[in-house]
Amino acid sequence: MKKLIYSIMLAVITLAAQAQILTPVKWKIKLDDKGGAADKEIIFTATADKGWHLYDMNLPEGGPVSTSFTFETLTGAELVGTPTPSVQPTTVYDEQFAMNLRWYAGSVSFTQKIKITDPAKFKAEGEVEFMACNDETCLPPDRISFAFDKKSIHVDPAMAAATPESTGQAPDAQPEEPAVAEEAQEESSAPIASPEPSSAASAGSNALTDSPRLWTPVIDQLKSFGDSTVTATDTSWLFIFFAGFLGGLVALLTPCVWPMIPMTVSFFLKRTKDRKKAIRDAVTYGLSIIVIYLAMGLLITGIFGASALNDLSTNAIFNIIFFLLLVVFAISFFGAFELVLPSSWTNKLDSKADSTTGVLSIFFMSFTLVLVSFSCTGPIIGTLLVQAASMGTAVGPAIGMFGFALALSIPFSLFAIFPNMLQNMPKSGGWLNSVKVVLGFLELALALKFLSVADLAYGWRLLDREVFIVLWIVIFALLGCYLLGKIKFSHDSDLKYVSVPRLFMAIISFAFAIYMVPGLWGAPLKAISAFAPPLYTQDFNLYKNEVHAAFDDYESGMAYAKKVNKPVMIDFSGFGCVNCRKMEASVWTDPTVKQILENDYVLITLMVDDKTKLPNPIEIEEFGKTRKLKTIGDKWSYLQRSKFGANAQPFYILLDGEGQPLGPSYAFDEDVSKYIQFLQNGLKEFKK
Repeated sequence: MKKLIYSIMLAVITLAAQAQILTPVKWKIKLDDKGGAADKEIIFTATADKGWHLYDMNLPEGGPVSTSFTFETLTGAELVGTPTPSVQPTTVYDEQFAMNLRWYAGSVSFTQKIKITDPAKFKAEGEVEFMACNDETCLPPDRISFAFDKKSIHVDPAMAAATPESTGQAPDAQPEEPAVAEEAQEESSAPIASPEPSSAASAGSNALTDSPRLWTPVIDQLKSFGDSTVTATDTSWLFIFFAGFLGGLVALLTPCVWPMIPMTVSFFLKRTKDRKKAIRDAVTYGLSIIVIYLAMGLLITGIFGASALNDLSTNAIFNIIFFLLLVVFAISFFGAFELVLPSSWTNKLDSKADSTTGVLSIFFMSFTLVLVSFSCTGPIIGTLLVQAASMGTAVGPAIGMFGFALALSIPFSLFAIFPNMLQNMPKSGGWLNSVKVVLGFLELALALKFLSVADLAYGWRLLDREVFIVLWIVIFALLGCYLLGKIKFSHDSDLKYVSVPRLFMAIISFAFAIYMVPGLWGAPLKAISAFAPPLYTQDFNLYKNEVHAAFDDYESGMAYAKKVNKPVMIDFSGFGCVNCRKMEASVWTDPTVKQILENDYVLITLMVDDKTKLPNPIEIEEFGKTRKLKTIGDKWSYLQRSKFGANAQPFYILLDGEGQPLGPSYAFDEDVSKYIQFLQNGLKEFKK
């Protein structure tokens, strides 16, 4: 009952916090007694939510925080070896750290063997330190304490006493259950915002602060500002859907699909004298197309599963396969060959459509369309599925296929309802093949993005940033030449003149190629920052326009801001925060943002994963539990949790000299105009 009440209180306080508190990793720690033998095992089991992971032990220096197990007290026993994980970690190359990183997704257990030397004096106390990340953000390092004593073990096999309990276990625990550390039983991995400042804020060498007002929680004030911390959980779904929808519209313009629109619609209108029934049949035909493609997307999701699709985005082997696949698609679009399914499949479905009636007949007809048009739609679908899989969204393929099928099916239904529109459709011709060739150039450019990931993973350094940009410049320059008729492929018709649409597309292609030229000397090229390799891979870089914080200590920065009468922007960041680096590279380098940060604000950057030890550990209280802050990063992480109710980075907050917010917080969003508005609104509030 006590645990239930605690859980309810925890949920209420969490919901009250405006900014989201993330708890993606839960720990369960138990001591395996092994029936009284001297050799015991302490098993640390971590379970990460879908999409999250924690890092392996003993990562290289300069990387994120490794998982570690510290025994602060160990008497009456000795450690045997080191903790052993139950599964092999996933190894990926991280562009930001320029190193291979190892992590565990799902569930993993670490087993530490111990040997009891003196049962009467046995005592083991310590903590687990770990860091949880996903593809978008990393939480600050966190610690989970554990404690066992002589009550937790027995060494006489003949004893019929109850199975040992861990320190602090509930008195009604069943005797046969293994000991579980109290801290881990609460299933908490990331600390939650505390409604009050710590009592450790009083004076003394162990004090959290000499200025308690600066640590007073302001969660309610942020709520009154309408604070909405940016989350990106659904944006990838929308992106995949619209990418699929756009792919479907493009597929309509291919030589395999476009001519079939009037043929198919005319067939439905002629198969019955009842126009209403013909329209119903055509709508059913369109819905059947959606069902078929959606089923294909769900099948792919079912085969690969959520975790496998998430791994595709960083797995080097898969990225090489994707690269080769897209190159094959591009060559096919250029006219070297066609991707055609076996004709027997089409013939069988055609005969099924003729021999059946009603809805089933229409379904087989739509399946025939899918197969017949595969030579044109296959590369588009393949590219869509590759992109959906690489984004790590488990339902991505299904969402993308739904968008694709929706766009593909709409014309069949619309033209059946309004058959007069068929007369205004452009006739089939060489322009349809030109669409395929343009798609081939785009496929080739996109393929380089996947090769870049593999190149970084293996450290080949074949596709550094300047090489990547040169290849894109060449590809889009050649695309412009093709659109002007200067390049001709085997299946192209003679181009007697350049139409206005082709001219404008050529202008866009040439302009984009020229736009990328300054990137050869280090220009950020924000438009392609998601595709190009990181700037550190470039050998020749003339771009120097970074913003650096004036303070890395909260209270020193606040004191200076009050002295000069300026507002403060606190930047909660981390050495292992990739999105923090993205914001600094794409937003802070904007001239307006740079001018405001350097002239109008006192910028304080607090690294929540700073491992520098504090002179003395600081004890704080969070929801009735005593925790120790041992590093500078611990202190800043606690500040973010307790004062602002958040624990994800990047996290930006504007304050006055008294530590009161000047507006809502700001998280990861690379929209420069929004960030400028965020800063300007804070200045206006400060001047009031």
